[in-house]
Amino acid sequence: MTNHQFGPFGITTGLDSRPESLAAAQAAEELGYPAIWLSGGPLPGLQTIVDLVGATSSIKFVSGILAVDQYKASDVSTTYAALESSAPGRFTVGLGGARGPKPIATLNAYLDELDDVPTERRLLAALGPRMLELARDRSAGAYPFLTTAAYSAEARKVLGPDKLLAVSHLVVVESDADRARAIARDTIGFFPRLPSYAASLERQGFSAKDQAELPDHMVDALAAWGTPADIKAKLTEHLDAGADHVGVNVITGVTGPQPIEQWRTLAGTLLA
Repeated sequence: MTNHQFGPFGITTGLDSRPESLAAAQAAEELGYPAIWLSGGPLPGLQTIVDLVGATSSIKFVSGILAVDQYKASDVSTTYAALESSAPGRFTVGLGGARGPKPIATLNAYLDELDDVPTERRLLAALGPRMLELARDRSAGAYPFLTTAAYSAEARKVLGPDKLLAVSHLVVVESDADRARAIARDTIGFFPRLPSYAASLERQGFSAKDQAELPDHMVDALAAWGTPADIKAKLTEHLDAGADHVGVNVITGVTGPQPIEQWRTLAGTLLA
């Protein structure tokens, strides 16, 4: 649907500039994953993106997301231009995190300042319909998180046929249902506390009670678990619904090391 050559499946993860992170990016590249979507929060920093691109040879990186209240548009433009000169096509600018009463206006103003980043090389972390419209009108597309395949179908209607829809979906490489759901709940449970995610989940049909209790049907809709074949089938629901790409966001219940073994376990099935 777009000229972004991300393939159907990439990786969503948080990386920094430490040697173990650079090694993880190299491992993902060696396994054949076409793209890494760098998780938000305090990361990714602009220097981290430069370091990751420099440590690898072909894998693409997308900032998912750079919060616009933390990074000057001029600094983002400068970083993009430098990387486009040294490693063309390997960095796409993912933006979001606009706070305050007028997030659409804030993002619009920020996009006005991104002179050196062409529309086709920027994405928005869109959830609601107005943000999806902004992503359609002023970027290459949208990068939502914590969404169902039904959401992907509705998002495609808003974006139209030619914009990129890349979704980040939680994955637990675990076939024991109780353990897999427990790991997923531990991550999902944080997000209903955030107004934007609570509203998104409500639009997707998850009631306030669902968001408080995280019943099995909600967990299973928002996190893929089981065997690699089970996981691929669940993630493919997004592609069948209209998404172009899924960022595989592996969670293990353990904080710290990158899930390289899980990436390896999945690669033979997802990248076949």
